[in-house]
Amino acid sequence: MSKGDESGFSLIELILVVTIIAIVAAIAVPAFQKGMTAAENGSSFATLRVISSTQVNFFAQNGRFGRLTELQRVLNGALGTTVDPNVLRGKYIFEMNPATPTDEELKNEFTITATRSIAGDITYKYELTHTGEIVQILP
Repeated sequence: MSKGDESGFSLIELILVVTIIAIVAAIAVPAFQKGMTAAENGSSFATLRVISSTQVNFFAQNGRFGRLTELQRVLNGALGTTVDPNVLRGKYIFEMNPATPTDEELKNEFTITATRSIAGDITYKYELTHTGEIVQILP
């Protein structure tokens, strides 16, 4: 065999391919993470809409708005995982303000917040009030 008959890839070609793959990954991973965050935000917004419509029904039946734990029972646990008095869904925590409102306080109003707070990441926070309006508080 002569030297010209050798086949395969040279070291330079392999380094070039690895470099191209690294550049593509550096672009794709942040885009994927941004998409995941957007999906989580959309899911929490949808959950707040479910809570809002459930509150309307709860108020019609009970003459007051419901606590998260009560709404969770009405929806058969569909809101997420109950960690009394809050509900966890994905990376969001849903909580009432005040945390444990009295029946008297719930006759006129309620405020529920959904917060996504992960160390080293942007904090997202949405607020739902008795008016049915959902407002983005953070960022």
